[in-house]
Amino acid sequence: MKRNKKKGIVILLFIAGFFSLSLIGLTQSENDTVNGVSEDTAIVQVDELVQQADDQAVDDVRKIKADKSNILDMGQKSGFRPMNLFRGLLGMLVLVLIAFVFSSNRRAISWGVVGKGLIFQVLLAVGVLYVPFIAAIFDFVGKLFVLILDFTNAGTLFLFKSFATGSIELALQNFAVQILPTIIFFSALTSLLFYLNIIQYIVYGLAWVMTKFMKLSGAESLSVAGNIFLGQTESPLMIKAYLSKMNNSEILLVMLGGMATLAGGVLAVYISFLGGNDPVQRLLFAKHLLTASVMAAPGAVVVSKILVPQTEKIDSNVIIPREEVGKNVLDAISNGTTQGLKLAVNVAAMLLVFIAFIAMFNYIALKFGNLIQINDWIADVTDGRYKELSLQFILGYIFAPVMWLIGVNGQDITLVGRLLGEKVIMTEFIGYVSLAEMKEAGVFTDPKSIIMATYMLCGFANFASIGIQIGGIGSLVPEKRVLLSRYGMRALLGGTIASLLSATIVGALIG
Repeated sequence: MKRNKKKGIVILLFIAGFFSLSLIGLTQSENDTVNGVSEDTAIVQVDELVQQADDQAVDDVRKIKADKSNILDMGQKSGFRPMNLFRGLLGMLVLVLIAFVFSSNRRAISWGVVGKGLIFQVLLAVGVLYVPFIAAIFDFVGKLFVLILDFTNAGTLFLFKSFATGSIELALQNFAVQILPTIIFFSALTSLLFYLNIIQYIVYGLAWVMTKFMKLSGAESLSVAGNIFLGQTESPLMIKAYLSKMNNSEILLVMLGGMATLAGGVLAVYISFLGGNDPVQRLLFAKHLLTASVMAAPGAVVVSKILVPQTEKIDSNVIIPREEVGKNVLDAISNGTTQGLKLAVNVAAMLLVFIAFIAMFNYIALKFGNLIQINDWIADVTDGRYKELSLQFILGYIFAPVMWLIGVNGQDITLVGRLLGEKVIMTEFIGYVSLAEMKEAGVFTDPKSIIMATYMLCGFANFASIGIQIGGIGSLVPEKRVLLSRYGMRALLGGTIASLLSATIVGALIG
C-alpha cells in the first residue's frame, strides 16, 4: 500500500513538473497576441484612437473592442501568467480531493491508475493544441463533422425550401428546422457505421489502449470507449452480456463514462450552435468538442477509480459481441432514422419544458426581488450583467468559486458558473444554448472562458441522466437496478468532475 501511495505521489509530481515545463516553454515561443497584436499594445492603440478620432471613428473602435464573440483561432488567448498555472494545478488538486472525500474505500485507491489517467488527459490536450500531427488528425475528423452538417442541410433544404425562391424562408430558419434534423441524420449515419462494424473497430482500438495502459477490465474499457461515439444507454448495449458479472467499481465506471461524454449526434448539434454559419469557427469548435469527448474518457476512469476503487480480480480480454442493428444496410439506416426522430422530438420537448420552467422561476424571482428591493442592487454589483434576481444569477454565484479554482477569468466566473448550474440541474443542451447566446452577445471578457465552458459542458452529467441510466441500463440487467440507483448521485458527481478536469487542463495550457 505504501509503495502504491509513493508511486501515485511520484506520478502526480511528474504531472505538475510536466505542466510547468511545457507551459514555460510555450510562453517563450508564444506572445500574448490577439490577431498578431499584443493585448497591452492593442489596448493602447484603442485608447489612442478613441482620443484622436472623431465621433464616428470612436463608435467604430468601440464596436471592434466589444466584439468578443469572434473566436477564430487559439491565437486569441488571455496570455500565460504564473497565476494561470497555479490555478490550473490547484483546480486539478481540488477536483481530485473532492473525489477522494467521497471515495468508498480511500485506502484501496490505485494512485498509479489515477496518475496515468491524468497524464493521458494532459498529453492529449498538449497534442491537440500544440503538436501539428495530432492537431491535424482532430482537424480532419472535425472537418468530417462539419461536412456532415452540410449534408444534413441538403436534406433540410429539400424538405423546407420555398418553391418560389428555392431557399428556406426566413420564418422557417429556426431551431426546429435548422438544428433538429442534424440529430436525425447523425443517428442514421451512426447506425450505418455500426452495421458496417466501423465504430466497433475504432472502439476496440481505444478500449485495448485503456485496458493495457490503465489496467481496466475489457468490458468497462469497451463501454467507456464506446461512450465517445454513442449515448449513455447505447454504449452499454455492447457489453450487455457482461453487465450481470461486473463488480461495483466496473458498474460505476459504466455509469460515469456515460455521464462524462457526449453522443456523436448531439456533438454535431453543438458544433452548429457554437460555430453558427462561420465555417472557420465550426471547425474550431468541432475540434474542441471532439477533444473534450475523448479527454473525458480517461478523466472518467480517474474519477471513477477514486470514488469506487477496483479491489477484485478483473478480466482484461477485450471482446466486442456482435450486435445486430439491422438485417441489411437499408434496414440499419431506417432503424437509425427512427431512433434519431425519437431523440429529436425528445430534445425539442425537453427544451420547451425546461425553458418554460426557467421563465416561470425567473418571473417569481423577479417579483420577489422587487418585493425585497434587491433587483437594482444586483444590477449595480454585477455591472449590468444580471439585471434582477434570477435562476442564472443564483447559479452563477453558487458555482463561481469552482470556476475560479479551475482557472476561469475572474470577470467571467459567474457567467461560466451559471452554465455549469444549468447543465447539472437541467441538461447540457440548455447549457450549450446559453453558451451560444452569450458568445454571440459578446458578454465574455476573455475568449478562453468560451473554450473552457465548451469542455466543461461536454457530458450528460445532470439529474435527468440518473433516471435515464437506471431505466436504460437497468432494463439490460434488472438485478443491478438497486446498485444503479445507489450509484446515481456518485456518477453525477464523477461525470461533473471529469468534465471540469478537462476544462482545467485546457484552460491552463491555452494561457
